[in-house]
Amino acid sequence: MPIAEHVRPGSPDACAALLARFAADGRTVRVRGGGTKDHLGSREDTAVVLETAALAGIVDHVPADLTVTVAGGTTLATLATGLAAAGQFLPLDAPFIGRGATVGGAISTNSSGFGRLRYGGVRDLVLGLRVALTDGTVVRSGGQVVKNVAGYDLNKLFGGSFGTLGVIVEATLKTLPLPAASDAVTIAFRRSEDAFAAADAIVRTSLRPTALVVEHADDDRWRLIVAAADEAEPVARAMREARALGQSRNASVEPITDLEHALAPLRDLVDQAADGALVRASLPISAQRAFADAAVALGPFARLVADAGSGSVSILLQGTDAAVVRAADGLIVNARVLGGTARIERSAVRGLTTFGDQVPPGAFLMRRLKDAFDPAGILEPGRMAIA
Repeated sequence: MPIAEHVRPGSPDACAALLARFAADGRTVRVRGGGTKDHLGSREDTAVVLETAALAGIVDHVPADLTVTVAGGTTLATLATGLAAAGQFLPLDAPFIGRGATVGGAISTNSSGFGRLRYGGVRDLVLGLRVALTDGTVVRSGGQVVKNVAGYDLNKLFGGSFGTLGVIVEATLKTLPLPAASDAVTIAFRRSEDAFAAADAIVRTSLRPTALVVEHADDDRWRLIVAAADEAEPVARAMREARALGQSRNASVEPITDLEHALAPLRDLVDQAADGALVRASLPISAQRAFADAAVALGPFARLVADAGSGSVSILLQGTDAAVVRAADGLIVNARVLGGTARIERSAVRGLTTFGDQVPPGAFLMRRLKDAFDPAGILEPGRMAIA
C-alpha cells in the first residue's frame, strides 16, 4: 500500500471538514494522538493518518468547580502540569503518560490506570465531549458542570470507541485537589487465594485505596500492592490495615518508597508483549482468582497483573506461536465462562485477532452504531471486531 498521507488539522472545524472530504473520497483514516496506543487491536493500514497534535491546550479551567476543558490532542503530561499549578490533578493514571499519551487517546481507548477503585474510570471522569464526525459536523455531548445529566450519555459511547465513530477534539473532565499525603506497601503471598482474599477484604472496607494490584511473575509468588492518597490520617489507617492483613496471613510486608517505579511496569505491561501476546480480561471481581489460576497453569504464561478493585486482569503470554494462540483463545473462552470478556490487546503472533475466534458481546449493536456515525466506514478499519 502507498505511504499514508499525514494531516494535522488545526481546529475542530478543520478536522470535521477533512473527515467529510475523506468520506466522500472513500479514503480510510487512522486517528493518532501520541501514538502510544498504536498496538491496540487489529489495526489495518489506511490511506490517511489524522494527527491530533495541533488540537492542543487547556481551553478552560474552573478550579472552584473542579472542572477543566481541554483540546483532545493535549498530552496528559501537559494537562497534569497545568492542573498542578492550581493544586489539582486529573485522577487518571493512564499508561504511557511520560511518552506522550493524549487526552483524546485515553478517552477513545478507555485507558484507565489502577485508580479506578478510588476515582472511577475514564467514562466516570468525562463530563462532556466535542467530536468531529465524518459528515463534516462537530457535535457536543454532556456539559461543563458535574451535575449535567440531560440527554443521552454519548460520552460513554465515544469512550472506548477507538476512534471508529469520530475524532475527539475536546473534552471536559473532572479534577480533584492534590492529596496531602500518600503511602504504599507491597505484601508477598505464597498462594493466590491469600492475595486475592486480602484484596477482597480491603475492597469491602471504607479505605478506598488509590491502587490495589495483584501481580504474579515466574517466581511463583503473589504480590499485592496497596497504595493510598488522601489526608494524612486516612492514609496512615490504610497502611495499618494493609499491614495487619498481610501479617495475619504470614505474608511479608515491605514499604514502597517509589510507587510510580513499582507501578509503571505493571501499568505498561503491554510493552513486554513485543514478542508474544497480551490478553486483557474484564471480569466480576469474584472471578479474578479462578481466571488467574487458570492463566498461570498455561504453558506460555509469563506474567499476570490484576487490578483487584475493578476486575481487570492482564496476562502476558510468551512462547511458541502455536502455544500462545492456544493459550490466548483459551483465556478468551475462560473469561466468557466466568461472566466477563477478554480481548487480545497486543500480539506479535500471526493468527491472533482482537477477540480470537469469539464474537464479542454486543457486536450487532456495535455494527449499527458504526453504520450510523461512520456510514462510509473510513475510520479505523479493522480496529475493532465490527470496524
